[in-house]
Amino acid sequence: MAALAFPLAALLQIVRSVGAYLRTEFRQFSREQAEYKTARDPVSYVDREAEMRLKEACARLIPEAGFILEESGEITSDKELLWVIDPLDGTKNFVHGIPLFGISVALLHYRRPVVGVVYAVEQDEAFWAVAGGGAYKDHEPIHVSHTGDPDKILAVTGFMYNSPERAERYFQVLNEVLRRFGGLRRLGSAALDLAYVAAGRLDVFFEMDLHPWDVAAGSLLVQEAGGCVTDFHGSADYLWSRSILAGNTWAHAQLLELIQAAGLAS
Repeated sequence: MAALAFPLAALLQIVRSVGAYLRTEFRQFSREQAEYKTARDPVSYVDREAEMRLKEACARLIPEAGFILEESGEITSDKELLWVIDPLDGTKNFVHGIPLFGISVALLHYRRPVVGVVYAVEQDEAFWAVAGGGAYKDHEPIHVSHTGDPDKILAVTGFMYNSPERAERYFQVLNEVLRRFGGLRRLGSAALDLAYVAAGRLDVFFEMDLHPWDVAAGSLLVQEAGGCVTDFHGSADYLWSRSILAGNTWAHAQLLELIQAAGLAS
């Protein structure tokens, strides 16, 4: 989908509008208002309302497109174009009053991202990309980092909650990252993690047990910013295989080697 053929300005306006709603609710939200989908997975009326607003607006933008939605569980599988929406990525941060959360909206064309927007709500930063058109923060081009110095690599990850049987192998990788590289972060939002890798603020991101709405927009950002994105097997099936590794070329190769040596790809 060519950049000029897509109503990007309208999509950015939609995302910023819903972001303003999230920002207002964040100021008054109490963690006692949260519900839990599972013992460790919070949700609230804010997530649901934001998703409804995004869905309605995106449906007006491209009426023929289907949806993959986190909160309602709606999945359309027979459409050429699919909106993939996470209305509040980093809900746990939101619930606990931590200002690291965002909106992730991607458009898939035959199951591959062609448009991606990640909006860091409290920072008022819109990261976006259209396939073949580069990646941007607001109006400025962004690029992945170019460092190949292990001491300067800053990695970011997320902790899995659904795979305790793989925890030992996962912590083996974390131990190696801490031993070999300059630092490790856990921010609590995969969408922001990927946007920050695309912007060169972080060098490499890896996580498992994710869903398409967590990574569809951010993965396109990293690719359009010159980075490499695969799953833990090194394949391009990261949207559907529940694992993702994204970073500059050198850092990606180093982490892929560690992940596979630990057997985490199996």
